[in-house]
Amino acid sequence: QVQLVESGGGLVQAGGSLRLSCTASGSIFSINAMGWYRQAPGKQRELVATITSGGSTNYVDSVKDRFTISRDNAKNTVYLQMNSLELEDTAVYYCNARQGRYNTIYWGQGTQVTVSS
Repeated sequence: QVQLVESGGGLVQAGGSLRLSCTASGSIFSINAMGWYRQAPGKQRELVATITSGGSTNYVDSVKDRFTISRDNAKNTVYLQMNSLELEDTAVYYCNARQGRYNTIYWGQGTQVTVSS
């Protein structure tokens, strides 16, 4: 089992920045990739960004050039630096990890990000 704990959400004005953190604990061997998803009210959960164990990254088009995902393997932590935040970025952000041969999926509890005008 992998436990994921997110932090760093909050209220920010449009154009501002936030950094989310997600720390993994438990049986954290063979984590293939970690990522961030978000879910806005009334919408489906969507991929925001992922990073593999090798450091390859992937972003949804709407956040490219604004968000940066990174990881600190020594701290078992993945970060999401969010710049130039827009009202449409308001959502609950969830950390995600994929582990092992079958890419078993784990989720964090979510952290709220609210962007105000």
